[in-house]
Amino acid sequence: MSDEVKVPINPSIPSGEQTVWADVSHLLQAACEDLQDGELIHGENFNLFAAMSALEIMDPKMDSGIVSRYNSVDEAIENGAAPVPLSLDRTVDIQCTIDIMDHLLACEATWHKGHSLAQTVFSCIYLLRPDRTTSHVLLHSYCRVIRATCNAVVSVVSAARTNEEEDLFIMTYGLPLKGDGDEKCLSMLHAVEETISRQLRACKASLSKKRVVEDIEPLQMNPDLEEGYCKALLCRIRFRKHFYHALLSMRRPQGRGLELARKHISSCLTELDSILTSAEFLKCNACGTCKDVLEDRTTASGCQPIGFDASLNCRLFAPTPPRAIKILSWIKAVEYFQKLLHDLDIICSYSLYPLLESVLRFVVEFQKFQPDLVARAYLQMGNSMGEILS
Repeated sequence: MSDEVKVPINPSIPSGEQTVWADVSHLLQAACEDLQDGELIHGENFNLFAAMSALEIMDPKMDSGIVSRYNSVDEAIENGAAPVPLSLDRTVDIQCTIDIMDHLLACEATWHKGHSLAQTVFSCIYLLRPDRTTSHVLLHSYCRVIRATCNAVVSVVSAARTNEEEDLFIMTYGLPLKGDGDEKCLSMLHAVEETISRQLRACKASLSKKRVVEDIEPLQMNPDLEEGYCKALLCRIRFRKHFYHALLSMRRPQGRGLELARKHISSCLTELDSILTSAEFLKCNACGTCKDVLEDRTTASGCQPIGFDASLNCRLFAPTPPRAIKILSWIKAVEYFQKLLHDLDIICSYSLYPLLESVLRFVVEFQKFQPDLVARAYLQMGNSMGEILS
C-alpha cells in the first residue's frame, strides 16, 4: 500500500516537521466500491447519535456564523456602516443620534426579554468600537453609560442566579462590556447634559437676553427646531443618568441606597413621559428612511437608525442554526421600562429587616405582577431581604 501512496506536488496545506500530506482519494474510492448497502466505515470513537445531531458548518441555514453581511467590524466601518460624525449637516446629525438612542432602548428591552446581548444592544457598531466616537461627545458619553448599565445588569443577574440555565441573557461572548474610563460615564453624561441645558436656555431667552448668551454655540443650525431637539435629547440623557444611578443605589449594602433609588426611579418615569411626548416632534421633522408600519418602528421618528448590524457578531456564537430576533418596537420598549421601574420601586419600598413570614407573603404578592428577569434578580439581591432569602 505504501508504494501506491502519492504525495501531491502542491498540497493546499503545507507539510510540517512531523506531518506529511498524502493523496488517499484512490483508496477511498476503492473502499466505496467494496461497501455493501447499510455498511459504514468509522473509527473507534464514532457515535451515530452525535453524527446525526451534528450541524453542517458553512451552511447558511444551519450555521449562524455564515450569515453575517460583513466579515468583521472593521470591514463594516470601512463600508460606511457607522460614520463619525453621523452627518455633516448638524441637524441631521442630531436626528440620527436620537434615532440611535431610541433603537438602543428597544435593543436593551429586547435583551432583557431573554435574547442575546450580542444580537441586541451590541449590534450597535459604535459600542463595539467606542474609541471612534471620542470626537462625538454626545454619542460617546451615551454609549459609555449604556455599556456600564449592561455590565451592572449582567452582574446582578449572574449573582442572583434568577435566569434559567439555557438563557442567553448573561452570556457576553467576549464583547467589550467594560472599558477604560467607564467609571466616569456619569460625569461625562452630566457635562453633556449641562451643555444642552445651556443651549436650551439660550434658545428660550428673550431678545434682550440673547446678547448675553449669543456666544453659546447652538445644538444645530435650525433655530426653529433648536428647542425641540434640546428637549428630546435632555429627557433621553436624564433617563439614562437616573436609571444607572437607581441600579447602583439598589446594590448599596444594608439597604442604604433604597430611598435614593426610589427618587431616581421616580425621575426615570418622569423622563420616560417626556420621551413619549417628544415623539410627535421627532416624527414631524424626521428625515431618512421611515418604516411604513409605525407599530413596528424602533425609533420615535420612525426612521431606520444607522450604525447597527444584528448579524455582525454571529461569528462569536457556537455553530448553531441562526436564531431570528425581532427587536421590540420603540413603544413596547418604553412600556417595558415603565413596568420594570414600577417593579423596582415596589422592591425598594419594602421595609428593612422583615420577618420571614412577611417576606414570603411579599414575594407571593410581588409575583402576581409577573416581574421580568431583571426585577426578579434585584428582588433576590435586594438588601432589604437578602440575608433572609439567602
